[in-house]
Amino acid sequence: MDSSNAMAGLGNVDPQLQHFIEVETQKQRFQQLVHQMTELCWEKCMDKPGPKLDSRAETCFVNCVERFIDTSQFILNRLEQTQKSRPAFTESLSD
Repeated sequence: MDSSNAMAGLGNVDPQLQHFIEVETQKQRFQQLVHQMTELCWEKCMDKPGPKLDSRAETCFVNCVERFIDTSQFILNRLEQTQKSRPAFTESLSD
């Protein structure tokens, strides 16, 4: 459930408060994505921590981050397409 749907059920909410909550929710989602990406790429690319990052690990991290971003963007686009193709379904959920 996104913040706009959650806020819709609260009636007359101060628009500034609503905007603040939406911005903070977006920040939280971004932080979660960064944490997931860091954990995933660290586990995949870091064999043994040392004082310096070797070129193999650096390349692995770059590729891992790029794939994570590509995958996240693909999923978001897919969800948007699904929501656009099923407007009756989302309307029935809000009733």
